[in-house]
Amino acid sequence: MKKLIFILIPLLVSFTLIFLSYQFIFLRGASKGALQVTASPQSKVFLNGKQIGQTPLCKCEENDMLATGEYTIRLVPNDSRFTEFQEKITITRSVLTVVDRKFGEGADSEGSIISLSPIADKKAVQLLVLSLPDRVEVLVDESVSGFSPVLLKDLTVSDHTLKLRKNGYKDKTIRIRTQPGYKLTAIMYLSIDGNKEALTLPEASPSASPTPAIAKVEILQTPTGFLRVRSEASTGAGEVGRVTPGETFEIVTEEDEWYQIKLANGKQGWVSSQYARKL
Repeated sequence: MKKLIFILIPLLVSFTLIFLSYQFIFLRGASKGALQVTASPQSKVFLNGKQIGQTPLCKCEENDMLATGEYTIRLVPNDSRFTEFQEKITITRSVLTVVDRKFGEGADSEGSIISLSPIADKKAVQLLVLSLPDRVEVLVDESVSGFSPVLLKDLTVSDHTLKLRKNGYKDKTIRIRTQPGYKLTAIMYLSIDGNKEALTLPEASPSASPTPAIAKVEILQTPTGFLRVRSEASTGAGEVGRVTPGETFEIVTEEDEWYQIKLANGKQGWVSSQYARKL
């Protein structure tokens, strides 16, 4: 009987995604992998522009798995109040890639993408942690292990608690299980902490002539290392340019979770507020 590396469906408890465990079963002679997608609220799942179902979804059966390679996954919430999610994923032979998304308004969304990939040393264990935003404190079993992005190579083969935390963002914790001969990659998306105190700006002097402030946005970290600038406020619109994390741009206008910005070359385009912070 052909076997597949299988990951149990993650359980969502309060605001914490718990990966219970990985059950490993190996395929023989098939260049296919599996995909599991969960989302709240329920969402339509598109792969390379084609709808393949709705969440919860699991392409886990031998005759329903996916060919290995890189795909663009897009989650469109059934609740139109929320902005859709799109990202690149890689389907690896004999591995189940797990995508989870909890939609919220603006920067209140969170989620994770978990996958495994084989490494040369069949006895070694690796854990790669990526995050949005970056420079997030990474704790493994409550011990600080560095700041994302970080590659850890000294873990034991067992269940571990992976926790990410950063000032101004909600902590995110999942349970993972490492396996010998594999690198576990965890891409974690943190949501803004709504309880963070707002900055209080000083009152302007009545005698001073007010100078109109130019609103700007700072581009946040993305898993790809860049952010596409669209011709319209939609992920389906054409690309007019690309910007990188840390850059700031003047805001022309705002519309439904999107900012229209002015690029250095004078062109204007739209970026998602999910990856941009208003200054």
